[in-house]
Amino acid sequence: MHSFPNMKAVLFFLLGSFIFFSCRKEQVEYITTPYNLAIPSHFSQMNIPLDNPMTKEGVELGRYLFYDTKLSGDNTMSCASCHQLNSAFADNVAKPFGIDGIAGTRNTMPLFNLGWDDFFTWDGRKSSLEEQILEPVPNPIEMHIEWKDAVEKLQLDVYYRNEFFKAFGEEGIDSSKVAKAIAQFIRTIISSSSTFDVMYKFENGLSLSNLENQTLQNIEPETWAGYDLFKSLNGADCFHCHNGPLMRVKKFSNNGLDLSFADSGRALASMNPEDIGKFKVPSLRNLSATGPYMHDGRFNTLDEVIEHYSSGVQQSSTIDPLIEYANQGGVQLDTEEKQWLKKFLLSLNDTIFINNPNFEDPFN
Repeated sequence: MHSFPNMKAVLFFLLGSFIFFSCRKEQVEYITTPYNLAIPSHFSQMNIPLDNPMTKEGVELGRYLFYDTKLSGDNTMSCASCHQLNSAFADNVAKPFGIDGIAGTRNTMPLFNLGWDDFFTWDGRKSSLEEQILEPVPNPIEMHIEWKDAVEKLQLDVYYRNEFFKAFGEEGIDSSKVAKAIAQFIRTIISSSSTFDVMYKFENGLSLSNLENQTLQNIEPETWAGYDLFKSLNGADCFHCHNGPLMRVKKFSNNGLDLSFADSGRALASMNPEDIGKFKVPSLRNLSATGPYMHDGRFNTLDEVIEHYSSGVQQSSTIDPLIEYANQGGVQLDTEEKQWLKKFLLSLNDTIFINNPNFEDPFN
């Protein structure tokens, strides 16, 4: 007689195999969710790298990594230690300290609106956000841990193994993926809701919401006077380096801080002696939150900054030629003009941005 296999057993085997391979196929083909980045109406479009598209999974992973102390050698420091939300992602000290108690060499730069930047750090030595993010982790005066050791800590965490898979559609964690996820999160950090933004939109004939129209009606004449001074060649003359909705020009400038330089600035990256004393022009947004000011944090108050440009400019060989009154020490504002200018500069504060829950520490 011929023996036939148990048909019920065969069916169970085939069904089990189908379920097993179906599950594996579904896992391998995990599809990320595109992140719809809301670009303010008065901003240009953001250039997102083709090899790091914005996804909801990537942004959320990046937020966790940004606040996670696992990326430091002794588990005490995260990116957020030096880039704090209530300080517009700066830290309010002249120069920050790393995990070994060693002071940094420059003031911490705030992180908002970096999606529109083409170079990073005070000397512009990094050309992408992803590239910049790789630097602080192994830096011995910052987070001080080799990337392989930081990645190993993340690999031991089931949450991160799952979230990296969701964000990148494949298993495995490496420094490049960490940098890409944090970069996605940072690109969502947009500041665009200050009183200045209303002034800018009104001045350029752009539509205003009902709330913005109410804000417009309440702007004091002194604030407008300060804005006029800010833009005037015969006034504060700030507009050459700080203009547009981002309130900064993409350039490096020697703004007359010194006659000789302990920090050569841009020249350290470019190796060009004509760049000595030049530093990346920062945005003027959120000034109340981001002091102390300048690359070395030498000015504690906004009044000191205004006084520098009014009467403290030092004329060295590489000074920015657009600082047109350097030969007389500055623009020589009187007391009332300084008050008006400060009033306008304070209009750049964006409390909506600083209170955005999407930027908060997810571990709290």
